[in-house]
Amino acid sequence: MAITFESKVKQQGIRLQNSACRTIEREVAKKRIDWFKQNRLKRQENPSPRAAFELLFFDYMGLSKNDLPVILETQDEITWLSKNNCPTLEACKQLELDTRHVCRAAYEKSTQAFLSQLDPQLRFLRSYEEIRPYADHCKEMIVKVGFEAMMELALEEARISKVEGNKGYGAVVTMGKRIIGQSHDTAITEKDPSLHAEVNAIREASRTIGDGNLCGAILFTTCEPCPMCSSLAVWANLTSIVYGASIQETIQFGRSRINAGSREIVERSPVMIEIFGGVMIEQCRALYS
Repeated sequence: MAITFESKVKQQGIRLQNSACRTIEREVAKKRIDWFKQNRLKRQENPSPRAAFELLFFDYMGLSKNDLPVILETQDEITWLSKNNCPTLEACKQLELDTRHVCRAAYEKSTQAFLSQLDPQLRFLRSYEEIRPYADHCKEMIVKVGFEAMMELALEEARISKVEGNKGYGAVVTMGKRIIGQSHDTAITEKDPSLHAEVNAIREASRTIGDGNLCGAILFTTCEPCPMCSSLAVWANLTSIVYGASIQETIQFGRSRINAGSREIVERSPVMIEIFGGVMIEQCRALYS
């Protein structure tokens, strides 16, 4: 028996009434990752945004080209307007829920979780100014963010930190390719132990976009965030953390660190954050060895 669109809307309405968005987010992420694994797909080297777009929407979701007209495409970006029949949209209308909240809280990170199976440098973004029913389409995109290029900026910040007399940590926060926060640790020079590089960069990012919710953003940092900074990443609802040297490595180099990794903090939190370590690791290790 074929599942009708109306039954999908009803099912989604029940789900939204009975489950928190964070619960839905984790369930959807697991379902999408499981599909990727069941189809024996593997992380690829340098896949295009177009390849990710087609895999997600045509192969996995079964949508058609007419549902998703592409309005911009380059080597590192694809942007489209989603006009497909959407059970979540209709369920939100019936329940008088705001799609700007529901789609961001339940479906943005779970979509990113799918893309990260292919290549974590491919990032999913959605415009919350152009989203149905407040527009006649949902404007969405996949962009490729060069992790090493962003880490190089964090390394530059770390070098500035050392010149100033601080401890040599650097951090950058991006939303897609847009840098929204960039800083280094200033705890020594400003006589404030809370002013780690990640804290300074996250605060700047929140000021830049005028929102303490940084869903969709990536934190790049030369060293794995300490428990304080990892917790701030949780409360800022970052999508990903990308670091160079690990806490364990810097402890071995004689640095005074709290021996609790960012994964441990995130796993104990209510928020889903992806973590990728070892980016430009030799250059980052050199700061602390």
